[in-house]
Amino acid sequence: MGTAVRPRACRAGVEALNTPKSEWPSSLDDSELEALDTFLRTHGGEGSLMLDGVHGLLSAIAIGPLEVKPEEWLHEVLHDAFDDEDEGNRVLALLAKLNDSITAELGVDAYEPILGEVDTEEGPLLSAAGWCEGFSRGIDMRAGLWENRLAEDPSLMQLLGPIMALAVDEGVLQADAEFEKLTDEEYDECLGQLPDVLNAVGAYWTDNPPSEDELKALAQPRVEGEDGPPRHRSGHWVH
Repeated sequence: MGTAVRPRACRAGVEALNTPKSEWPSSLDDSELEALDTFLRTHGGEGSLMLDGVHGLLSAIAIGPLEVKPEEWLHEVLHDAFDDEDEGNRVLALLAKLNDSITAELGVDAYEPILGEVDTEEGPLLSAAGWCEGFSRGIDMRAGLWENRLAEDPSLMQLLGPIMALAVDEGVLQADAEFEKLTDEEYDECLGQLPDVLNAVGAYWTDNPPSEDELKALAQPRVEGEDGPPRHRSGHWVH
């Protein structure tokens, strides 16, 4: 997997173009993205999220049903002690800026997913595998709420369709039925739909917040042997 990049082919959106540049969200510039990408690669091990995965994780949290505080999601991102205080301050500042930029970018239709690059015989190709992996882990941060609502409300699953299609195509999620691989055109179409999907799912949770019963169930420990929908990640079944 090559360096994580933003797919410039994804449209920035009419609304973003009509927004004065002074009001655009403060997103990470290329040098900041490269610095964070380098840190994550240097300090990551097998199964660790790289920059594209972190962006997917934070995107799921941003549109999710319930707040996930940094002290919760940082455990999914950072695994080693910092070399020194300066490095810690730099990395945490970059992660905070990345996190804050997602909601701001969605608000002005300027969101672009950060994707990985895969080297092929035809040259480097964008891959949503890491972003989808991170997104699925973001859902897992509030798994009880997501799983309950997905089981009871087909409209939420429908809204998530393009993300699910990419995740199944990349082997991040295991589907009950066999699906043909997406064509290049279908893959690109799903990528282009991601900003609209995120906004739609965020609006869904705003309009249909967790009920009292769902919140009570979330606070209860999972019964042994009671599993949610299986996810297939890196060759392992997880719940």
